[in-house]
Order: sequence, then structure tokens, then C-alpha cells
Amino acid sequence: MNTSARNLRRMLEDPNGFVMAPGVYDGLSARMALAAGFEALYMTGAGTAASVHGQADLGICTLNDMRNNAEMLANLSPSTPLIADADTGYGGPIMVARTTEQYARSGVAGFHIEDQVQTKRCGHLSGKLLVDTDTYTSRIRAAVQARQRMGSDIVVIARTDSLQSLGYEESVARLKAARDAGADVGFLEGISSREMARQAVQDLAPWPLVLNMVEHGSTPSISAAEAREIGFRIIIYPFATIGPALTAMREGLEKLKKLGLPDLPKELTPQMLFRVCGLDESVKLDAEAGGVSFDSGVDLKK
Repeated sequence: MNTSARNLRRMLEDPNGFVMAPGVYDGLSARMALAAGFEALYMTGAGTAASVHGQADLGICTLNDMRNNAEMLANLSPSTPLIADADTGYGGPIMVARTTEQYARSGVAGFHIEDQVQTKRCGHLSGKLLVDTDTYTSRIRAAVQARQRMGSDIVVIARTDSLQSLGYEESVARLKAARDAGADVGFLEGISSREMARQAVQDLAPWPLVLNMVEHGSTPSISAAEAREIGFRIIIYPFATIGPALTAMREGLEKLKKLGLPDLPKELTPQMLFRVCGLDESVKLDAEAGGVSFDSGVDLKK
């Protein structure tokens, strides 16, 4: 039973519910987000491409890449909803159905499928190419039908990247078609103003919408409180962890190159890292099962 999907649906069914999900890309970033107290997570496709392959978000990740990462992230805290990027669904209706099934079995709570061609790119890059509306809605319909066949609660999010090339009216029309095909939530990528954000919520009400908050991208900086006031039900921050990590790693490596030592803060010990990643829980589990592996402790003796 996918409890996280059920929990996400309950959040969306609550008229006062609001989902705030920082982007995570690996196990450590997810652990840090959970330790900070977030009640939902977002697996960023751009972060997965960067961390798994060291490549830009240009449609390089396969279904297996994305599902493997999503499964690991979702199972760090099985009751915490993980919303995951599913790109284009990785093919026609058969592949979209397979993607839905694999994500659901991996513990993903919700995922979004977009209307770009297979050789897609990040939503905040220019030059995106789109499939036609019928092809797009066939993807959404395939996902919804797969969810229904499984009896799964996984949330299907319909994303359109058509704003840049086709304009606002066509983008809203595509989202309405996806809604009619059974999508649970809508996602207008690349919102370019607060006025547009408000208009989209109004035009698609009462359908819940996602706001993709990519700072320094196409969308103006909108806080969680403001997004909630506008009427969005979910806000995701794809660069929430990979951005600070990139900055910190660059600065740390420059320091190492210059000084010959990382010069880390004294509190950053191996034990501290491992405790973030569940060391104490693992030691407790071993002891409760009658294990003796950690009887002498794990902290270095002075």
C-alpha cells in the first residue's frame, strides 16, 4: 500500500491543504530536507540528470534512471509524499502506462508528465518542441487508466510547456484537455508574471495547480505564502538543495586547491554525516534484533 500517495491525496482534498516540496536529487539531499521538517519532497529531473550523469537536463535520463532514483528517495520516509518528474512518460501510451506502474510500485506519491517531444529539455530553457494536443492527452489518459487498473492512489499531474511557443490561451486549453482526460492536478510551466499566475488559478479553478518556483528562471520569485494566497495547492523548488550544494562544493574545492586541505567546520565529522543518514536508527535496529555489532559504540574515543 502506497501510504505516501494516499497522504498526498488527503492534502489535496483538504480545502486548506498546501503542499510545499523542496527539490531533492540524491539520498543526502532528501535526508537533509526530511531533517528540516518538510512534509513532502520533489524529485527534480534536472537534479537527477546532473547528479546521476553529470549532464544538463536534455532528455538524457531514461525511465530506469528516474525510477531508480525515485524509489530510493521515496523509501527513505515511506509516509512522506514524493512528487517526481516523469518527463514525457518516455514513449507512447504503453510506455506511459509502464512509467505509471513503476513509479507507483516504487512508492512515488505523484508525478508530472509534459507535452514536449521525447528529446525534451528543461522547462526554463528556450526552443522547446511540443507534441500536438491529442498526443499529449493520450499520455495523460494512459497514466490515469494505468493508475485505475492498479487501484493506486498515485497523483497524476499534467504539465504543459506550451506557454513559451503557443501562448497563454493555448496552454490553458491544453491543461483543460488534460483535466478532461482525468489528470488530478495541473502544471503550467514557465509562468512569467504574478498576474498570469492569478489568471491561471482563476481560469482552471477549482482544479488544483502546481507552481514551479525556479529562482532566476522564467517565473518571478513567489514565496510559499504568496503562492498559497494566489490559490496554488502545490509549490515545488527544483533547485532548493542542488543550488546550495553546487555553491558549497565549488567554494570548498577552490579552498582545497589553494590550501591543500578542505578546512571543514569542526562539527562536520564522519559521525555527523552518518547520523544525518540514519546511523542512530540503524544502531537501534541492530540492538533490538539482538545484534552486538555496535556494543562498543560508534564515536571515536578521545
